[in-house]
Amino acid sequence: MDCKNAMTCNCVAKKLNINGIVQGVGFRPFVYQLAAQYKIKGDIANTSSGVTIHIEGIRDNIESFCRDLTEKSPPLAHITETSIHSETVKGFKEFSIAQSIDQADCSTLISPDVSICDDCLRELFYPDDRRFQYPFINCTNCGPRYTIISDIPYDRPKTSMKHFKMCKMCQNEYDDPENRRFHAQPNACEKCGPHVSLHDNSGKKLDAQNPVEKTAKLLKQGYIVAIKGLGGFHLAVDAENDDAVSMLRSRKHREEKPLAIMSCDIEHIREYAYVQPKEEELLKSFHRPIVILKKKEPNPISKEVSPGNRYFGSMLPYTPLHYMLLQYGFTALVMTSGNMSEEPICIDNEDALKRLSEVADYFLIHNRDIYLRSDDSIVKHTSGDTRFIRRSRGYIPVPVFLKKKVPHILACGGGLKSTICLTKGNNAFISQHIGDLENQATYEFYQLTIRHMKRILDIDPVLIAYDLHPDYLSTTYALEQQNIEKVPVQHHHAHIVSCMAENRLDGQVIGLSFDGTGYGTDGNIWGGEILISEDKRFERAAHLSYVSMPGSEAAIKEPWRMAVSYLYDAFGKELYSLDLPVFKEIDEKKIQFIVEMISKQINSPSTSSLGRFFDGIAAIIGIRNHVVFEGQAAMELEMLAEKNTNKTYDFEWISGDMHRILLQPIVCGVVDDMSKGVHPSDISSKFHATIIKMFSELCNIVRKESGLNRIALSGGVFQNSIILTGLMEKLEEKGFQVFTHTQVPANDGGISLGQAMIAATVANS
Repeated sequence: MDCKNAMTCNCVAKKLNINGIVQGVGFRPFVYQLAAQYKIKGDIANTSSGVTIHIEGIRDNIESFCRDLTEKSPPLAHITETSIHSETVKGFKEFSIAQSIDQADCSTLISPDVSICDDCLRELFYPDDRRFQYPFINCTNCGPRYTIISDIPYDRPKTSMKHFKMCKMCQNEYDDPENRRFHAQPNACEKCGPHVSLHDNSGKKLDAQNPVEKTAKLLKQGYIVAIKGLGGFHLAVDAENDDAVSMLRSRKHREEKPLAIMSCDIEHIREYAYVQPKEEELLKSFHRPIVILKKKEPNPISKEVSPGNRYFGSMLPYTPLHYMLLQYGFTALVMTSGNMSEEPICIDNEDALKRLSEVADYFLIHNRDIYLRSDDSIVKHTSGDTRFIRRSRGYIPVPVFLKKKVPHILACGGGLKSTICLTKGNNAFISQHIGDLENQATYEFYQLTIRHMKRILDIDPVLIAYDLHPDYLSTTYALEQQNIEKVPVQHHHAHIVSCMAENRLDGQVIGLSFDGTGYGTDGNIWGGEILISEDKRFERAAHLSYVSMPGSEAAIKEPWRMAVSYLYDAFGKELYSLDLPVFKEIDEKKIQFIVEMISKQINSPSTSSLGRFFDGIAAIIGIRNHVVFEGQAAMELEMLAEKNTNKTYDFEWISGDMHRILLQPIVCGVVDDMSKGVHPSDISSKFHATIIKMFSELCNIVRKESGLNRIALSGGVFQNSIILTGLMEKLEEKGFQVFTHTQVPANDGGISLGQAMIAATVANS
């Protein structure tokens, strides 16, 4: 029964305001079809805060409609808040989709860029479909979102698709509520949409009837091709070609860091890696992250792809162009970020030709602009859950949903693996991976990201939070801002509070904050900390004893310096009599110079960093004296630990106002094993077991002193699966509640969230 006569039928009217990810995900056509199913009249419109729905119909139908609205919404939709208000029946004649409404307050959530859906993939390879082999096929269930948006509401004129006028057939699809492409903002076809073209590294366009097929031939011949994707350029080579991979490393100045690879399906990935069910689920998810997978041996992939590592970082295609390229018979393609090392990924065609012309031989580009770069996300499934190494494309800008509302805050992050965080209401919006803030180009990208996110999220911060480290460019940025209250935040406190925030914890916890570098409140470099932490404040309950970090930043790139420091701390001048690889591989005069720096405290800040301790042990047992990327020595020490062991080195701590963990017993134990000819893999296993046992026992003591039973684990060291899994198991055996990161990285990519939550306590005090 329709509402033709509101006085004689059981007819009601409602207004629904819905917030969340409800734009650009097929939500309006879903609502349109749901209304038709229940014979409901009214309209729906995008607003700057979500969608507004006016509905009129029989009471039972209205109730069924409201129930299905949340229970059966499209897969990419995420409703965070629904308000329903009674309205006067106005006698709508039909259900329609109204024009978008601009409002003063913008709080809608924007969908991330997602992979091509199964329906579009079938059409892509179906010869009779009008979009057969069209590299930009998409619908409301897939395709670009965040990287092509300039403002909200999310409508075509506010995306980079505004330059492409739809042809009649595309426009008909766009206007048809029954069509899968109804209001799909990137909708296009070969006649009216973006196109790809192939160029040499001088910019000259090649006369290729099928640029994708020609690109595949060039890759098979060993050439390097820069390929424009969703969030920026990739540099691609055939992953089975040793010479091509080596050439890419040489030109990109990326000597040893693992390179990401892409295969067309799970079956091809299984040729070179083991894929567990949860890993397959991650690989096939619409987020399409790079997933860390254990290598099969032997495997067909070039040894140059992931040297000194037991794992590959692999992903499935997520754009039509990727699928088209991989149909030409590759086991895998290297698809690494399109940049020079330490620079932001390229997104603009001219910029890519300028910056990458000495790396890539050819460029496969397209003419759809990317408004904001977004690297591939990296995850691994370990310790029973998905862990982010890098949270970026496919996940951004979906917020972390907070337990309580907070003011508008900008948190500036750290120095490495930088992200920023903007808060609004119950939402914490963490940016895509920005990178290490070590050069002007990355800093400009950092500033651009802040401006862009503030605009599309309509956030005008009233507070700005920043790291205590005086030399971080993120700190420089914060201090340069005018007319806004600034909140300095200790690095490791931010780590723990970020873990608390994503786990929605209030009150105090015991926080284990383990990483390589963080500026302490005493001016030293922290990183092996047990903190009694809450949002407002923290106190240091325990830490690794300080040793010197000779040469400061140089000690990070040259772990042998840390080896000398730990050995000097344990043995004094007797270190010269030790029979260790480091003394055979490093010139004695250099070692003497480092010892003199330490003894005279020349450019040798004190550090309690667990990350540096891993580096030092790696150098002591002969794994690595120099690194070419951050965390390499510690990572290779983990790779070497092949088996679990109950054996540990002696350890002890001195108690007082806080517990100070002595490192000499562990170092002496490692050196003793080296003198006995114990294999480095056994030493590494024993060292890991020592760290796990030592901190789990120390947590027991801290619990007795504090009465706290909840533990939060955060910091880059927890990317080490042995440490994460081992500590979780030991602590849970002792009856602790253990909380870890599953929504943001444990590394510095997650500290901006903690900074924002700490700053929020200042606003509320």
